[in-house]
Amino acid sequence: MNANTKSPNRTVNGATHTGPTVFFNARLVDPSSNRDEPGGIVIQDGVIADIGPHLRRNAPEGAEVVDCMGHVLAPGLIDAQVYTGEPGNEHRETLKTASLAAAAGGVTTIVVMPDTNPVIDQVALVDFIQRRARDNAIVHVHTMAAMTNGLKGEEITEIGLLKRAGAIAFSNGKSSVANTRVMRNALLYGRDFDALIAHHTEDPYLSQNVAMNAGEVATRLALPGVSKAAETILLERDVRLVEMTKGRYHAATISCAESLEVVRAAKANSLPVTCGVSINHLTLNENDIGPYRTFYKVRPPLRRDEDRVAMIRGLASGEIDIIVSSHDPQDADDKRRPFAEATDGAVGLETLLPAALRLHHSGELPLPTIVRALTINPAKLLGLHAGRLVKGAIADVILVDLGQPWVVNKDELRSRSKNTPFDESKMQGRVLRTLVAGNTVYQYGC
Repeated sequence: MNANTKSPNRTVNGATHTGPTVFFNARLVDPSSNRDEPGGIVIQDGVIADIGPHLRRNAPEGAEVVDCMGHVLAPGLIDAQVYTGEPGNEHRETLKTASLAAAAGGVTTIVVMPDTNPVIDQVALVDFIQRRARDNAIVHVHTMAAMTNGLKGEEITEIGLLKRAGAIAFSNGKSSVANTRVMRNALLYGRDFDALIAHHTEDPYLSQNVAMNAGEVATRLALPGVSKAAETILLERDVRLVEMTKGRYHAATISCAESLEVVRAAKANSLPVTCGVSINHLTLNENDIGPYRTFYKVRPPLRRDEDRVAMIRGLASGEIDIIVSSHDPQDADDKRRPFAEATDGAVGLETLLPAALRLHHSGELPLPTIVRALTINPAKLLGLHAGRLVKGAIADVILVDLGQPWVVNKDELRSRSKNTPFDESKMQGRVLRTLVAGNTVYQYGC
């Protein structure tokens, strides 16, 4: 769904401009076309009318001109895993506040998860999200509907009807489907409707009443830990079911080297298997929990640094397909508790790109690899016409200063909840401007 993008007009510094706008003197980074070169783009009527190195210095006569001053111009980011509180827990996050946070972070498309109250398992609720997004959100909002009724893992939902209503994928949210027959049926029905089944791979019995990754750090902190086997056991089972059913399957967020091995083997066998990783598991590890910092309590739990490095290598090799923020707002009452009792989850829409740029600045990943996992890869996975800077494409565009230093202040985040693990972290790289269908929805300093 395109939210608030009906008009091709672009609002710039409070003024409305209806003609073409040229962004010149930029570094164009578009992995979909293997483009990384100086140049510019022309935006007209909400789409990219022209692009290329010939716009590096010059602009067509009569156009509004924006000098990018050599900064990166890239496709708007696509975040395929965003939890919100609407409906049911609007005190944590609404579609409006999530979209404001997304725009500030350069995310032009968000996919909201079904973990709401009520659960998004009915056609009427998919329609409700679409209408609320149309009226309140400033970025594109799509829905990932529930795979099972009430997310209980007992009966699959009406996948065909939900897809027809606008659901772009199906998930059981933060809950894993323990019943193998139900998971098999979901993959079978998903195959019949060419629907993507995205699954949180964490054995619910092995992971019950645990607080963090099992190991030396958990022992030192006297916290109950969960073995990485809880993730790999369910992932291995799911891959076997994919082999049986040939249904499209996406492991939502893997977090350890052993899971990467399972995905690698599945892809080597040409199975329709993809996977994602959260920005938390690319940039943080279990040692960051320190003196029981509950903002670092996430699902899956933060692993050893060896696993974090394995996730980076998986991205570099293309075995991990996408990066997600796993944006999961929680209020203060749920986080300001003893670590073992605190709720899992961290907000991440505004820090997704700056945190990912840490990997670029450290030399661990080239910039195009990061951008690919945040743009064209999720677009292809979800069947979206987005994530690319090409002539005729919708003008979802971000301008990024790779070198601008800043410090995260949770109180300045646009998200309604403030549970960020990056609070007071030093970042290098900031979104200067975000456009959705040619409309400026965020501009730094304005």
